[in-house]
Amino acid sequence: MEKPLMSTSLVAAVGSGGIVGFMLGLLGGGGSILATPLLLYVVGVAQPHVAIGTGALAVSVNAFANFASHAFKGHVWWRCAAVFSALGVIGALAGSSLGKAMDGDRLIFLFGVLMVVVGVLMLKPRKALTAECRPVDLRMCLTTAAVALAAGAASGFFGIGGGFLIVPGLMLATGMPMINAIGTSLLSVGAFGLATALNYASSGLVDWWLAAEFIGGGIVGGVLGMLLATRLSAYKNVLNRLFAALIFVVAAYILYRNLGAVVPG
Repeated sequence: MEKPLMSTSLVAAVGSGGIVGFMLGLLGGGGSILATPLLLYVVGVAQPHVAIGTGALAVSVNAFANFASHAFKGHVWWRCAAVFSALGVIGALAGSSLGKAMDGDRLIFLFGVLMVVVGVLMLKPRKALTAECRPVDLRMCLTTAAVALAAGAASGFFGIGGGFLIVPGLMLATGMPMINAIGTSLLSVGAFGLATALNYASSGLVDWWLAAEFIGGGIVGGVLGMLLATRLSAYKNVLNRLFAALIFVVAAYILYRNLGAVVPG
């Protein structure tokens, strides 16, 4: 009886990781928001904190893999990436510590609220924004520090990549072009996810074997998503809307399942 159960668990973990990787490869962002719900409701992880810690590790590995690709293409502003990541890790450790201390069901309810916000952002068509480089002065440094700490805290608290916060944050603070902000942000996404995962792991809240299965599926899914993305690039806004609809459905389910955490009785 144990072997079929183990086989089913493996298929669910690899398949769920594949879905996250596929959406990231296809849309270039947002897919990691599905990691925690998939781990909870498809893979069957019983504890919300374990799902968040394990998902954060998977998100981190995926981000570092994509960061290497952008670095090879010269899209990374290394000094900004290093400073933003170092400061943001402090925020991620603080945010993940707060997340660990919160009731798991309440934390997942707030995660559902976050998914609604991400869904709304996904509905907006992405525009090729331009930005003027700003001088490296005290104001820029303070702005960068504040954005990094805030983005890191949110990433750590929810166990997400946080690219939808980091990319505009980098553009706001430094004025770098969007393609550079995307490439540069991935170091921060990976660092924040790793800091969160290690913080959760220190409390025994990371399933390492499950994370490996999830990551393996994500690598395959990411390759397939990137291959399909080139063929469907003309339909990017349609895909974003469909993905946003999926996020709303998942968010509604999460909020329904965890409503009792915030509304007693």
